[in-house]
Amino acid sequence: MSRDLVRAPEEDVAAEARQARFGRLPEPVRAEDLIEERPAVAPDPSRFAYNPDEWLIRYCA
Repeated sequence: MSRDLVRAPEEDVAAEARQARFGRLPEPVRAEDLIEERPAVAPDPSRFAYNPDEWLIRYCA
């Protein structure tokens, strides 16, 4: 008898485990799930805190 015709029970269990794990292709991944959109830098509140009319308030009031 050849080895292909007679299998040990351990081989059957291992073959079933391989088939359960690798027997089908994984689910396709959508392109939307691959892209993460975040701002390049954190917002800086002091960047927009400049008031061009502040000199009027400080020196002319």
